[in-house]
Amino acid sequence: MVMTEARESETAKLVAALRAELGETTLTTDPDVLAGHTTDWTRRFSGPAAGLVRPSTTEEVVQVMAACNRLGIPVIPQGGNTSMVAGSVPTGAEDWQDRPLPIILSTLGLRRLDPVDTLTGTLTVGAGVTLAEVQHQAATAGWLYGVDLGARDTATIGGTCATNAGGIRVCAYGMTRRQVIGLEVVLADGSVISRLGGLPKDNTGYDLNGLMVGSEGTLGVITAVRLQLHSPPGPSTLALVGVESMAAALDLVASSVPAGEHLLGAEIIDAAGMALIAEVADLPNPLASPWPYVLLVEATGDWLNLPDESDAVVGMDHAARAKLWAYREKQPEAISTLGIAHKLDISVPLAHLDALTQGARELVPPDAVIIVFGHLRDGNLHVEIAGVPADDRELDHAIFELAAGLGGVLSAEHGVGRAKAAWLHMSRSEAEIATMRSIKSSLDPVGILNPGALLV
Repeated sequence: MVMTEARESETAKLVAALRAELGETTLTTDPDVLAGHTTDWTRRFSGPAAGLVRPSTTEEVVQVMAACNRLGIPVIPQGGNTSMVAGSVPTGAEDWQDRPLPIILSTLGLRRLDPVDTLTGTLTVGAGVTLAEVQHQAATAGWLYGVDLGARDTATIGGTCATNAGGIRVCAYGMTRRQVIGLEVVLADGSVISRLGGLPKDNTGYDLNGLMVGSEGTLGVITAVRLQLHSPPGPSTLALVGVESMAAALDLVASSVPAGEHLLGAEIIDAAGMALIAEVADLPNPLASPWPYVLLVEATGDWLNLPDESDAVVGMDHAARAKLWAYREKQPEAISTLGIAHKLDISVPLAHLDALTQGARELVPPDAVIIVFGHLRDGNLHVEIAGVPADDRELDHAIFELAAGLGGVLSAEHGVGRAKAAWLHMSRSEAEIATMRSIKSSLDPVGILNPGALLV
């Protein structure tokens, strides 16, 4: 939808007023710069923005939020822009007809990176620090950060906190919320909540850290985080094993981890995913024959209890494990080579994983490509579909409805964003949504923080 002259004039006036408050160098409206911030990683979602601000300190974030709150300018917080649900980019112009175009607030300049506190096993970092940088900082000091995912080189800590990211180590360490023991957050009006102390026992009121983690930038802008680290698990063994079904994979996971050892990861890839990655990523299937599914199971110790008849490849050193993990980590990129894909992350009870997979395949047009992979032990599957129009919302609806009917939810770790907000009622009750709206209106009465994301 083309903006009207009146709309363009209104946007220009607001941008000019904001620039007057922030300074000439803080706000850019350069279309070439904006282009890299207005389309999400999937390329499925994009929209217009009035400008981009790139603060490098909490004080600058305070200034931006206070000014935007006074002027009524929407703000979309954005980290590494790895969202797959339009959580950190605007969508179509039609979504902004009743309000000014948004400003994108990039947190990439918030680069605080403290030394690891070895006494407490904690690490304090700015929101713009990447997951890979946190992992390196922790490892250098002899510690481990519990969250890991394929986008580690670009995903930021602020973004992973805002979405409560999961990844491949959830079964061992839990999701991001479990790693966060302190937060600094700038609210819509520029007020600052600073809970970076990270005391292990603090029973003085509401859990504001827990509230902000997973709020998708709708309640505040996360500027710094204190993370709880873990002792490294020691040597581990990883096996890539062919299995007939999700149920068989679950049974194998339950029986394969030796007594006294700990499960570190359990991932599943279907046959279509293995075939595609062999074609586009030069990763031929290492098993003796194709299987309906391939299971990646990793546990501490130097062996796994695999049946003698298993078709399996085992990796025990770092290089061998990394090679096997590549089959899983390159899946999102592999399907993206087929065009713009629907990337739907679903969570259902473990007993219904096969039903979800079969049901999703039946819903997809015969000329489309569907690949299913994901976090088996967590009940979280990524249903990725190429060969259907990017704006096919009916297919999304059908798969979300399928998941809900199986007792699942429409988002396991990517968040809700704008892409799934219309279907939130499938996963949350009316009372829950009403409570969420009440919290939102209390903390952001003007409604400037990431409007349209999570709550419509």
